Amino acid sequence: MKNRHTLLLVALLATLGGCDQLQTSLDPDSGTSDDTTGMSAAPGGEIVATVNGSSITQPVVEVYQSQRLAKGGKQEATTEVAVNELITLELMRQEAVAQGLDKESHTAATLNQLQRSALAGAAIQTFFEAHPVSDEAVKEAYDTQVGVPAQEFKARHILVETEDEAKNIIGMLDSGRDFSELAKEKSTGPSGPSGGELGWFSAGQMVPEFSAAAAALEKGSYTKTPVKTQFGWHVIMLDDTRDSTPPPFEDVKERIKMLLANQQLQAHISELREAASIDIK
Repeated sequence: MKNRHTLLLVALLATLGGCDQLQTSLDPDSGTSDDTTGMSAAPGGEIVATVNGSSITQPVVEVYQSQRLAKGGKQEATTEVAVNELITLELMRQEAVAQGLDKESHTAATLNQLQRSALAGAAIQTFFEAHPVSDEAVKEAYDTQVGVPAQEFKARHILVETEDEAKNIIGMLDSGRDFSELAKEKSTGPSGPSGGELGWFSAGQMVPEFSAAAAALEKGSYTKTPVKTQFGWHVIMLDDTRDSTPPPFEDVKERIKMLLANQQLQAHISELREAASIDIK
């Protein structure tokens, strides 16, 4: 039975990354611990096991179970399985400390970063809980941004390297040459072999110069002057337009709420950076 637990744990450590499953992360600069093996004090709660005097508490078991499940476990480990795996982890942790591995540069940096990530995650979660996004804010964002029908365009284009090449192509179109055939023959863009077909796109999906030129065309017409973008010179032909159908509010409500929450967090982080003394070497 013990061997089975050990084999399972070795496989699990390869997935979990090992160190983030310890009871707590040790700050290499703090030096605080609850025993002589270097472990920082275990969180309070019912003690479910001790290993050479180091406590494993119920909150630790619960965190371990949730981490194990989040990182690829097919189902939550039972308390018995989790405790046995934590005992093995604790034994190996104590052996690492006895060998001085916790003082090695890479290991110490890893432990330091694990603590930083855990505390930052807790601060972020606390911020989200203290600044919930209201349903009214979500609906307003939907009504003003997501739920507004937008125009979409169906177009073709011919991309070349120089303005003179583009002007020459416009001259060929004026004399009756077929747009798709010219695209196959002249275009350097990836859509060239398919006659310059771009399919349906919204204004935001293209660079501004291209979108503005397409929006100014009438269906069935092409640009009479070359259009310059960061990719080169374009000749654009507009085949059709349509109004897009916004997704239903209920389908995107949670995504909008997450976006607004993240925007609030980013604003908060910007304020923290402004107030902080930061010196990048």
